[in-house]
Amino acid sequence: MKTTHTFIIHFWLKKKSIRKDGTTPIYARIRLDGKPADISTKKSVLERHWCPVSERVNLKHKDASFINDSLDDISSELKASYRSLLQEGRFITVQDIKLRYLEEDSPLRTIRELLKYHKENEIPKLKKGTAKNYGATEKYLLSFLSKKYRTSDMPLNQINYSFVLNFENYLRNCKPLMKSQPLGNNGIMKHLERFKKMTTIACKLDCIKQNPFAFFNSKFTSYDRQYLTIEELSLVEELELTDFGLKRVRDCFIFACYTGLSYIDLKRLKPGQIVVGIDGGEWIYTKREKSKTAVKIPLLSKAKEILCKYTNDGYGKNNDLLLPVYSNQKCNSYLKKIIAKCGIDKHISFHAARHTFATTVTLANGVPLETVSKLLGHRRLSTTQIYARVMEKKISEDIAVLKTKLESSSRKDNLLETRTA
Repeated sequence: MKTTHTFIIHFWLKKKSIRKDGTTPIYARIRLDGKPADISTKKSVLERHWCPVSERVNLKHKDASFINDSLDDISSELKASYRSLLQEGRFITVQDIKLRYLEEDSPLRTIRELLKYHKENEIPKLKKGTAKNYGATEKYLLSFLSKKYRTSDMPLNQINYSFVLNFENYLRNCKPLMKSQPLGNNGIMKHLERFKKMTTIACKLDCIKQNPFAFFNSKFTSYDRQYLTIEELSLVEELELTDFGLKRVRDCFIFACYTGLSYIDLKRLKPGQIVVGIDGGEWIYTKREKSKTAVKIPLLSKAKEILCKYTNDGYGKNNDLLLPVYSNQKCNSYLKKIIAKCGIDKHISFHAARHTFATTVTLANGVPLETVSKLLGHRRLSTTQIYARVMEKKISEDIAVLKTKLESSSRKDNLLETRTA
């Protein structure tokens, strides 16, 4: 990017635009590396009162001092506009200088201006949950500026690779915004990814020379997707519960285990989405909230039983929704208690129902991977293949246990034969 320029300012009379009173408009012509742009000074003078050498009004004119002072101010403001653009480290054109002088540009000069631009132009396009996550990233970023650099804002041209590394280090050592949700490695990577998306916008708008994340590699930690085995699923289904809220959450969770619906898709499930399929059976026809992908899911017997239970109880009569789904936070809180009562030593969230459907309910029962992918509403088969690898790992672990049992049994038989001999 070019960092040295030739910047010139001239004042001249636009003789083709003589006004009715005989005066000629005075224009400023700025040139950046030879490329011109004209700007009206909103001043005019008779041609005989204009000095083309000094590019000012002759001192004999009664308003010479006033007009010349105005031209001096315009010249100073144009130079200031040029300097401010240089300091931002942006690629500059002569039109950029003109727009900056006229205050018609919308420059993103600082981090706070970038955050404001993103909030006004990008956040409205996002889902509520995603927008909330960006809000958390903004809070961490501003806290980082305050504690690391002792400032409330910073020019965008000072954001570099070192800044990104410092921000990552801050996230790894700072106090979390919510004590109940400490920052893990993947949470930190998510914050950095969101900040990266904002700096990418700044790059596209020519506000910074190079994306500071150009050489940064996100390091996500891989975790096994938690799901319930057939035995664990049976424990949850058969668990004796007396609490009304726990019963409802258990029913909704089991329904999700046998349909693969995500929390938000289950929460918004309506009677009109249950239709008769070409096989004569009942199917769920819906569109995933996350990807807007249309999905068709057969209503298996256990899911149908739960649906009938709430229909018979009259839940759907005064409510447009099929199931009494609580807030995600409340569902996960209740589900944690249910899993603990079952003696299952796993971190199971409501989303684990979708994983359980993919593994225990479908793949483990011989449903082809391609069909499972369609039922889950995945756009790419590679996304579903994660569950196939989970099943392979489970099979491998089961075989390892079997081998251990067989080897133990074989040793006992050999020991018995030795004693008999």
